[in-house]
Amino acid sequence: MEGKEEDVRLGANKFSERQPIGTTAQTDKDYNEPPPAPLFEHGELYSWSFWRAGIAEFVATFLFLFITVLTVMGVNRAPSKCASVGIQGIAWAFGGMIFALVYCTAGISGGHINPAVTFGLLLARKLSLTRAIFYMVMQCLGAICGAGVVKGFQPSRYEVLGGGANVVNHGYTKGDGLGAEIVGTFVLVYTVFSATDAKRNARDSHVPILAPLPIGFAVFLVHLATIPITGTGINPARSLGAAIIYNRDHAWNDHWIFWVGPFIGAALAALYHQIVIRAIPFKSRA
Repeated sequence: MEGKEEDVRLGANKFSERQPIGTTAQTDKDYNEPPPAPLFEHGELYSWSFWRAGIAEFVATFLFLFITVLTVMGVNRAPSKCASVGIQGIAWAFGGMIFALVYCTAGISGGHINPAVTFGLLLARKLSLTRAIFYMVMQCLGAICGAGVVKGFQPSRYEVLGGGANVVNHGYTKGDGLGAEIVGTFVLVYTVFSATDAKRNARDSHVPILAPLPIGFAVFLVHLATIPITGTGINPARSLGAAIIYNRDHAWNDHWIFWVGPFIGAALAALYHQIVIRAIPFKSRA
């Protein structure tokens, strides 16, 4: 009996009073967590990789607007939805282009193609403020140029068909539009965080290769849900480029929604992922 009691006593004291639980119970990390990016990194300005990344964001956003706005124009031009690809086709164009462009540019710039994504990653300290501002400027310029080329192809029809500009549709309030943009962007940015998580990439070796797929699919699903409400923004650069080239009063009346909504949604997604998903819980023995 005494021997058994001694074994129990040793077993009870074998572990420390404070132990991690869940996935944090592993003491030896099998992945490298990138250090938080500095707020300002002046050395980036002298690096070719910094400027190359900005160019990649410009080109990617240009191509994104060119293909997607042309698709929207084709649907609006058709005599009926059945004679075109319809809302589903528009959603596939947006989601498919994000999938392709993220795949192409992820290794160069991270494949943001969206100021809201850049803002969310900035809040999570995944990139510096210097790089974030540069990315947003290049994304907006790329979007303006992409929409401008579409208008150059069909200037008269571009004006008549709405130019792919985002507006809150009839039957919905500005609050409805704002809510749709917040939730839609939350879905997108949360997917970006989950698909690019360092811990998950180490655990599942196929994740880095497939990361663009869930991101593109999230964009597709959000478009299916919110096209009837706002035409789906969830990307301030996309909304700005179309609004500037179309340049009609009703396109500017609701334009603030397509900046405020995505930025709030991105901030919420960043906070949720960093504070809740990546939190380190502990259990304490009484």
